[in-house]
Amino acid sequence: MNKRFGGSWPLLFALSLVGVLSVFAGVPAWQAALGWFFLVGLTLVGDHRPEPETNPSEAEDETRDPRLLDEISATIDALETPSLLLDQEANVLFQNRASDRLLGALPMGVHVSARLRSPAVLDMVRETLANGRPNQIEHAERLPSQQVYMVRIAPIELKRSGNLGQLYLLCFRDISELRRLDQMRSDFVANASHELRTPLASLRGFIETLQGPAKSDPKAHERFLSIMLDQSTRMSRLVDDLLSLSRLELKANVAPECKVDLVPLLSHVRDSLVPLAEELGVEINLHLPDVPVEVTGDRDELVQVFENLMENACKYGQEGERVDVYLKAAEARPVEVTVVDHGPGIPSEHVPRLTERFYRVSVADSRSKKGTGLGLAIVKHILTRHRARLIVTSEVGKGSQFTVRF
Repeated sequence: MNKRFGGSWPLLFALSLVGVLSVFAGVPAWQAALGWFFLVGLTLVGDHRPEPETNPSEAEDETRDPRLLDEISATIDALETPSLLLDQEANVLFQNRASDRLLGALPMGVHVSARLRSPAVLDMVRETLANGRPNQIEHAERLPSQQVYMVRIAPIELKRSGNLGQLYLLCFRDISELRRLDQMRSDFVANASHELRTPLASLRGFIETLQGPAKSDPKAHERFLSIMLDQSTRMSRLVDDLLSLSRLELKANVAPECKVDLVPLLSHVRDSLVPLAEELGVEINLHLPDVPVEVTGDRDELVQVFENLMENACKYGQEGERVDVYLKAAEARPVEVTVVDHGPGIPSEHVPRLTERFYRVSVADSRSKKGTGLGLAIVKHILTRHRARLIVTSEVGKGSQFTVRF
């Protein structure tokens, strides 16, 4: 009876009791029976009405734990790596602040393709959503500047799901600097090989000539041996500069601790370059204060810096016939050494790249002046170790200024 009538049997008992009492109260029996059957019928119909259907998604929403999503979002927001939290349909549930700076603000719930248009990245996302395995791809952005990212997506393994379903984390790791260093290393090896190959080829050619056709020609011996000496000297300078760069890179993060007086140091550098300057027809003028000017540094390395700058000024500013060196040490201002030549100047498009290894404004001009293309790269590395800066300004037809600011 309970199974047939569900939970309505107490009501049926009450209706039967009311019907019996109605007969005793004088109500005709047939009317009491008719009313009883009518009320019982209504009760049975109401008892068999279908129960309202429950929407599974509504039921799921009722049991979903919003705190779990907040906890995951707070963790992702603490990451420095731009990251997006995706659901099973690749919709964005959350983006951290780093991602906001990289991609711009995304409305929550939109598909990831609303901002990411790279077919390779989107294919990777679809593949991971389909098979549940982590995946990564290298992605390059060329505008507004060249940037390279390692884009990775992986499922998040949760001990408690909170009915959130499977979640995925999409991350963007910036590897632009690594790629630039790789490119610089490749260029460096290629350029170094080229610079060494040229004098070696010359030496080999002259040696073969001296052993063959010019074996008994004294004048050819004298001329070829002179050229071979120049080539071997050039190769020796190149090897020395390469070794200097390697040593500087090894101790780039170790700042010097000694005190160096720049007044006698600059005088020493000028005196050592007087023979070269006289040969080129250039005069080096020093403009130094009468008091000591001390900076924290390595004396030998600073000598190398100012030798490079003054020698370059003499060689490439030879037309101006004069090089001026200024040492400024005003109160509460940084110490500055400026080397000024009055030569042809440097076109503005070349100035930002002057400290790159093997970069030359004019390859023919540099080689004719016996340059290795590494001098300013060495200067930059030394000044970086000294926590100093090299500031270059130049105007075509008026000369160039190289300022070391400590």
